[in-house]
Amino acid sequence: MISAGDFRNGVTFEWDGKVMQVVEFQHVKPGKGAAFVRTKVKNVITGAVVETSFSPSDKFESAFVERRDMEFSYADGNLYYFMNLETYELEPVDQSLLGDNFKFVKENMNCNVQSYKGKVFNVDPPNFVELVITATDPGFKGDTATNVLKPATVETGAEVKVPLFINEGEKIRIDTRTGEYMERAKG
Repeated sequence: MISAGDFRNGVTFEWDGKVMQVVEFQHVKPGKGAAFVRTKVKNVITGAVVETSFSPSDKFESAFVERRDMEFSYADGNLYYFMNLETYELEPVDQSLLGDNFKFVKENMNCNVQSYKGKVFNVDPPNFVELVITATDPGFKGDTATNVLKPATVETGAEVKVPLFINEGEKIRIDTRTGEYMERAKG
């Protein structure tokens, strides 16, 4: 059990049958009346954020959200299989639980798989990935205009905007949180 007076950023707890995580909290002691805890909490399953206040003595069940690094093995229809790096067991995850940024993940990449009571609810790919350009218009000598981008397809099939000087076969670094080109990959 955890009381609202013990809230800290990142604490997870059960509230009305939902798993919530404290995003922000503030202990308030007004001149008149009882103290309270003003909080901003996020539903870890749906991502919805709610602002509410609790009495410092309100008690909640602690919720343990398991976060594990797992390796993406392969996709079969709507199921994506992730290998547990400790037990080497494969765990299927439904495609509906994967975000838009999963389009930058290729086989054998490690992802952070989050689960609650054994049920997976979220998969976070690495923040940065290095992928090879498989298709793009060729760059021409003299294409030096700044901030001009062209579409390019990477080896996972995702499309990104890259500068004019990037050509097919080059390896680039992509920020999976924004889907933006960062730089040419080194090596």
